[in-house]
Amino acid sequence: MTVETAVAPIESELLRGENITHGFFTRHGGVSQGLYATLNGGVGSNDDREAVLENRRRMAEHLKVPHLMVPFQIHSADALIIDTFFSPDDRPRVDALVTKTPGLGLGVTGADCGIVLFADATHRVIGAAHAGWKGALTGVLEATLAKMEELGATRQTTKAVLGPTIGPQSYEVGPEFFERFKGESAVYECFFAPSAKREHFMFDLPAFISFRMKKAGIGAFLNLGLDTYADEARFYSYRRSTHRQEEDYGRLVAAIALT
Repeated sequence: MTVETAVAPIESELLRGENITHGFFTRHGGVSQGLYATLNGGVGSNDDREAVLENRRRMAEHLKVPHLMVPFQIHSADALIIDTFFSPDDRPRVDALVTKTPGLGLGVTGADCGIVLFADATHRVIGAAHAGWKGALTGVLEATLAKMEELGATRQTTKAVLGPTIGPQSYEVGPEFFERFKGESAVYECFFAPSAKREHFMFDLPAFISFRMKKAGIGAFLNLGLDTYADEARFYSYRRSTHRQEEDYGRLVAAIALT
């Protein structure tokens, strides 16, 4: 790929509101090279740090904010309210950020995991959550909504969108994975389909996230239906990189801001 000069994230009408900007950034529009071409947003990758910081600067500029803040994600159910800037070297170890402070760009990274943006335009509260299978199962989405409520949001007026995520035709898991979900609730069996591989299953992470969001009482929810594994042209994928035995992989960024 060649170096590109302009970012063009995917947006959703559901999140558009007065003084709210957002974007599900693809892998296009950045300066990274090789495996990371071109808009790699992962400071935790082995990409050139200056390239990643320039990529994030471009994303922040697109959102019309000075900085983009992304936490040190640990696959937890922890969400944090912030009201001021933190540096890339001082990232809180959580998987969701919430704010009502204008000018703060909230972001999360993903490369198959669910990346979810939240907005309550009525009460001017926003959030961003990283929801891999573990975070989704243990409650990161509900924790994000709870933190938004602390700032005055309501679930009925909150909307959320799930960005590029590994799809159900691409996510094969083993029997121990299935048993863990089944052990939490027999209801969760419906998110698994038989795989061509014996005693394995295909897991529908987007549908599971949708189920959890709707059960939590969110006002509106949309799954963009974009499979990171299947669409190499637009998205990074950890699993695709692993299957190819590549050394590393880039990270997509989903971000939102009150301007």
